Amino acid sequence: MPCPTFASLFEAVAKGAADFGMVPVENSLAGTVRENWDLLVAHDLPIIGEVLLPVRHCLLAPRGTRLEDVTLAYSHPQALAQSAPFLAIHGITPVPAYDTAGAARELAGRQEPGAAAIASARAAAFYDLDILAEGIQARGDNTTRFYVIARQAPAGLPAEKATLAFGAAHRPGGLAAALASFSAHGLNLLMIESRPTRETPWEYRFHADLDGGGAALDRGALDALIADLGGAAAGARLLGVYPVGLTGAHGPC
Repeated sequence: MPCPTFASLFEAVAKGAADFGMVPVENSLAGTVRENWDLLVAHDLPIIGEVLLPVRHCLLAPRGTRLEDVTLAYSHPQALAQSAPFLAIHGITPVPAYDTAGAARELAGRQEPGAAAIASARAAAFYDLDILAEGIQARGDNTTRFYVIARQAPAGLPAEKATLAFGAAHRPGGLAAALASFSAHGLNLLMIESRPTRETPWEYRFHADLDGGGAALDRGALDALIADLGGAAAGARLLGVYPVGLTGAHGPC
């Protein structure tokens, strides 16, 4: 079920129009998708899994277009960032669009000289577009990490990874003290991302992924960590406990 924005994706799951949502949170080339970290906090939708999706971008254009004729390329900002070196070499101006496949669909529906889209080979076949170049991402191992969200976490999921949001005391050493809690409870910090709180200017909320440091995640240790972080600062919230990521087939995102 396609959604025009990330916010509408969350709303579709929250309202029951979709059972699950695939939320991109990080790309190996372009970094984090910051909007979605904020949406994870804004909604009470637990993370129940993650998927690692290899991404192979193609430059698509209407039939008969030559690469040397292309001056503009429409796509999602993440896809444009992942393909930036190719675009620069060929003198193609990137133009943001809400979605990769959506950019291909809109390109196919209008006549715009010099315009192309960055999307998947599948989108080219579906919208009857020519593939002018394949694998235009900056690295061959380009991968996007997705969280899977739902209204409720199914029972019996393997507790291998966790994601949480927490604050840190606004004083020297406040963040260092918060991070020390991870080690104190035997939990391995895999990733940390800061986002503005939006409640107070220049104060920040932190998002973190963690695991059990090579062992199954100890829920008692995780609960103790949440209690420590909640007592030390502006509170902590568990966003999900889920299995480690699975690698899917090549995709368009």
